[in-house]
Amino acid sequence: MHLVSFDIFRTLGFPNTTVLKPDQFLRHKELLRDADWVLFPEYWQLNALVHGLKCRVFPSVASYRIGHDKVEMTRAFQTVAPEHTPWTVIEANGPQERDLIWNTMTHPFVAKLPKASMGEGVWLIETRDDWRRYCEDTPVLYAQEYLPIDRDVRVVVVGDQVVTAYWRTQADQGFYNNVARGGRIDTSPVPLVATELALRLARELGVDHAGFDIALVGGYPYVLEFNRLFGNQGLGQGSELKEAILGYLGRQWEPEDPDGPTEPEPLWPIAV
Repeated sequence: MHLVSFDIFRTLGFPNTTVLKPDQFLRHKELLRDADWVLFPEYWQLNALVHGLKCRVFPSVASYRIGHDKVEMTRAFQTVAPEHTPWTVIEANGPQERDLIWNTMTHPFVAKLPKASMGEGVWLIETRDDWRRYCEDTPVLYAQEYLPIDRDVRVVVVGDQVVTAYWRTQADQGFYNNVARGGRIDTSPVPLVATELALRLARELGVDHAGFDIALVGGYPYVLEFNRLFGNQGLGQGSELKEAILGYLGRQWEPEDPDGPTEPEPLWPIAV
């Protein structure tokens, strides 16, 4: 396989890989057209690469488009696994909608900005002032029930398999489990229901590179979100992620036959 990458760090050590700078991709259109896979482009490149140059990209188009926006992500979860999605209210940001959500939600509750990562843009709403400050900072209102947890599970999925899964325990200041916000990694065994839910969501949504965050309440799993580009803090020092990506790309890749498909032999005589 010939690979083109736009992320030198995530594809370090990949064989037969050409690394390009995202802002220079239009200078290399023929190289991109001829590549078997184009790896880790920026979101803004996606339409040009997929629809313009007909490139096969990794992560998948679904990984980009669903993972780009928490509103769209949650609606996708509600479609394929509503029983595993925390109760969420999404509304336009207007005065009536603000009052409706405040009066409807059980307090405290969680509010999120549509586009944020690494634990940023997630608010614990306990007071009316918390809600007012959040409403002033978001284009869309996203309110979700607060789950009584002090940890969640990060499940890393590549292609059709779980690469690793580990607990993320709550930061010292509380609420946040994200490692970037002070959460800690715990390598204690992870319940199978968490990894099974993440893998099911990945398969049904066509997501092939993601870190799913799964909360367990009384042993029952709820999906919080996934990150298309996840941190490597819980992946150890091995090459499991690289091997998983290359293995998946190899299984999905089929070289084109220059002679075209072979016509099957007819089962019955054909009149000509």
